[in-house]
Amino acid sequence: MNILIINGSPRKKGLISQMLGIMQEEVKNRGDKVQMVFTNDLNIKPCIACMVCRTKSKCVLDEDDSQRVLKMMQEADAIIMGAPCYWGNIPGQMKLLFDRIVYGMMRDTPRFPEPLMKGKKCILVSTCTTPWPWNVWFNQSHGAIRALREICRYSGFKIVATIERGGTVMHPELSEKDKNKCRKAIKKIA
Repeated sequence: MNILIINGSPRKKGLISQMLGIMQEEVKNRGDKVQMVFTNDLNIKPCIACMVCRTKSKCVLDEDDSQRVLKMMQEADAIIMGAPCYWGNIPGQMKLLFDRIVYGMMRDTPRFPEPLMKGKKCILVSTCTTPWPWNVWFNQSHGAIRALREICRYSGFKIVATIERGGTVMHPELSEKDKNKCRKAIKKIA
């Protein structure tokens, strides 16, 4: 199995990176191929909203790292997306990536968007400083998950697990329970 991890965290040693790292190790241990992409390391020009990609299935801007990640997504059997909460949403660099590759994830049709990633399994992970249960009630980590779900829904991904971790300021370390949630989630993309 070929698995792609998209890490939307700017902190390579932060909780999202640690959680995705546990998942990466689990995947490696079972013998699957895995690659991790850090969105903050990508060189991506902003979308100009010209909408040409919707009819041409290609972006009019010069090729950059967004097309490379799209190709990796197309080749992957499953994708794991992790992002910290930024104002109840995903970080801008991660959003920028998805804005630039929308044409490769869904196709416009006269009635409904056609999902181009149909059949691929997906795991979503988010963290935030707001403690539980307010991180869910006030759409903090839940807001980031909501944004990722929206991308997945239109693209056709089958979400097999979500992990939300609130209260990162008061509890900056991963507990054994957190680590086990990551290990358990990986079993759902076998």
